[in-house]
Amino acid sequence: MEQKYCDLVREVKAAVHIPVAVKLGPYFSALANMAKRLEAAGADGLVLFNRFYQPDFDLEALEVVPNLILSNQYELLLRLHWIAVLYGQIKPDMALTGGVHTATDVVKAMMAGAKVAMMTSALLKKGISYLDTMLTELLIWLGDHEYDSIKQMQGSMSRNAVPQPQAFERANYMKVLSSYAMQ
Repeated sequence: MEQKYCDLVREVKAAVHIPVAVKLGPYFSALANMAKRLEAAGADGLVLFNRFYQPDFDLEALEVVPNLILSNQYELLLRLHWIAVLYGQIKPDMALTGGVHTATDVVKAMMAGAKVAMMTSALLKKGISYLDTMLTELLIWLGDHEYDSIKQMQGSMSRNAVPQPQAFERANYMKVLSSYAMQ
């Protein structure tokens, strides 16, 4: 299946003369390897991660029904993790989709290494005018933290940039568990 993705990207790149981005789900057997394979196939960008909408069952009508559930902020963490791990390891630009609801979420995405933060669910919930609020909050955050641009912060919290890159690795699992405090 993974080879089919790579073959398709290669075919599309041969047929068009525009940048090609590939929207991925998180379920590949080795995501970092797949990102490298898609890069080799010609992908100009990777979008992490596609949300697969899954139908529900209406038990009274005995029908399969559409079930649209908009993203929540908790979905951001998986995306931040993988963008931070891949940043600097692959050439394609990365976009983060899923879980972006606030200006802080946008900052996190950029610091992980994303070039784009997609926020469809937030806009569906709050309306297109929410973009004005987001921009204002983002500009305030940048000023308060003495950043001249988003580019200046891109990748600053990636695995390559942090003092303890093991925070992104499985070895960090026990540390996270031991930090849990019973309430």
